[in-house]
This record gives sequence, C-alpha cells and structure tokens, in this order.
Amino acid sequence: MILTPCWQARLADEFSKDYMRTLQTFLDLQQEQGKVIYPFENERFTALNQTPFDQIKVVIIGQDPYHGEHQAHGLSFSVRPGIKVPPSLVNIYKELEMDLGISPAQHGYLQQWAEQGVLLLNSVLTVEAGKAGSHQNKGWEIFTDKIIELIHKEHQGVVFMLWGSYAQKKGRHIDRNKHCVLESVHPSPLSAYRGFLGCQHFSKANNYLAALGEKPVNWELKPIVSAHGSG
Repeated sequence: MILTPCWQARLADEFSKDYMRTLQTFLDLQQEQGKVIYPFENERFTALNQTPFDQIKVVIIGQDPYHGEHQAHGLSFSVRPGIKVPPSLVNIYKELEMDLGISPAQHGYLQQWAEQGVLLLNSVLTVEAGKAGSHQNKGWEIFTDKIIELIHKEHQGVVFMLWGSYAQKKGRHIDRNKHCVLESVHPSPLSAYRGFLGCQHFSKANNYLAALGEKPVNWELKPIVSAHGSG
C-alpha cells in the first residue's frame, strides 16, 4: 500500500509488526473468500494521503467506514460524489449552519476539508460490505492509535474534534495543554440533539487556529459534479 513520503517515513515500521501482518492476513483471507471490502484497497489510506503530516490543523475521528455500496472512500464521515448525504453528516451540516451560517452542502464529499489540513481519520480503515463494525478489533485500532500518537508528539496546536464516547476514548491521551480538544456527543440522529447541535466546534476550532496565527479552515464546501464513478 502506497503512502505519501511524509507518512511513509513515520509509519513504515508499523507494517512489519505482528499486528499488521495478522491484519493483512485477515484482509487477504476475506478477499479470497469473495467478500467485498470497503473502501477499496487503493483508498484505505486516503485520509493520510490527502492531508500531509506537516499540514494537519484539525483531526476529526470517526469509527468505521460506511458499509453501503459507493459510500466509503477513505475519509471519515465523507461519501463519494453523487451519494446521498448520510444522517450523521446531515447533522454536521446543521451544526455548521447554526455555528457559522454555512448553508448545508448538496453533497457529502469532504475532500475540500482534507486538502485544508483536516485529517478525517476513521479508527478502523476497512469494513465488510453490509456488515457494520465487522473489521473492528483486527488491528486497525493499533495503527490509528499510532497516527494519533505521532500527531500528538510532533505537532503543537492541533484541534481534535472528538464526537461520541468512542472518539473520546481514542483521544484520551491527548495533552489538553498542547492541543485543543473539543468533545461532544456523536452527530448521529440518536444523539445529536443531546449536545452536538449547538457545540460550536467549527467556530471554536477556527478561533483557536487564528489565535495561533494559523489560517482558519474554510468549512464551506463548494459544489461538485455529481458522479460516483465505478465504485
């Protein structure tokens, strides 16, 4: 799997560790059995490859990739162009409108955020089609913990958005004096009205970045051509 040089230099050792070899064996077996895995192999590290290590400003931690057809493409909460915006992302857009007055985008493709230094990182980077959570506890969590640890150690002044108990547990070791940690309930329809809507995380993130002399994130997504391609 190809990583951009800035990530490859930091993560190369992980690929020779036992947990990653076990994970790769599991994934190979899944494919041999004819199971469909999302996102496709060439997109598993999209989050890393779209957001260079030295350009990270914000980290948004998701849990699993979407398990529906044409949805997952390697960025947390994001779906391919032309695909219906998922419920959690609908609520993220609602909060953006409440917080910053940004009208909801007509698509759910978040690459424009990734290109501005927003690392859209799922904790688990693969899933079997139609089976939510099917690749949990296979090794991906160790790998993504390493990514968070690297960001925590080598950066200063990154905004971590931890939505829901899962993401909060994932980010439990982040130094609040070194980074900005914003926590709320998950934006899913089951919990968004218990504190996500009204959390003002997007304006808080931009205010924090501006105070450090960093360029704030433009959270407004431009329209894109609706086409989901071949997969």
